[in-house]
Amino acid sequence: MLDQLTAFVTGNIETFGYAAVFLLMALESANIPIPSEIIMPFAGFLAAQGKLNFHGAAFAGGAGCLAGSLASYGIGFKYGRPFILAHGKRFLIGPKQVVQGDWLFSKYGSSVSFFSRLLPVVRTFISLVAGIWRVPLKPFITLTFIGSWIWSYVLAYVGLVMGQNWEMLRPLWHKFDAAIIGAGVVCVSIYVWHHWKSAQPEKAKSEW
Repeated sequence: MLDQLTAFVTGNIETFGYAAVFLLMALESANIPIPSEIIMPFAGFLAAQGKLNFHGAAFAGGAGCLAGSLASYGIGFKYGRPFILAHGKRFLIGPKQVVQGDWLFSKYGSSVSFFSRLLPVVRTFISLVAGIWRVPLKPFITLTFIGSWIWSYVLAYVGLVMGQNWEMLRPLWHKFDAAIIGAGVVCVSIYVWHHWKSAQPEKAKSEW
């Protein structure tokens, strides 16, 4: 499956150049799991061959990320909060958690928009979350683009330096992705346990 995805990504970039880099990075940032760890290193490899401009490829990657992030943000902004308010309790997100989320993003929203762009897995979905909690749009755009541009530069540089061996780093990316996902599972598990434990006294009291 991954080999097929890699062939799809590299084939399109080789054929359509910057446009493919832009579109593929936009799709990744719009919650579609197309790994930027494949897109940008291959673009850097083509830059090493003189088929793409290194800075142009990095800019296309950053701009694509911003475009996809805005789409994801818009979906979260329009549909996410009403859904959370109406059905959040099914996912252990009640009024208390909504207030806590509002506080978190009102205090750290701009910095979250930046630093999350530098993390695998998290960067794919953070814009949807930012939209749900309605992070201010202007700083979201600015910091999302800067973080995405840095990420694109770093990955493209890896491909530029590694040359035709750029795929050798793919297993490393997977291990890092797995670590991020594992940490997420642990955090969700702790959250569910804490939420369940907090609800027990209220449940016992109501039964009494």
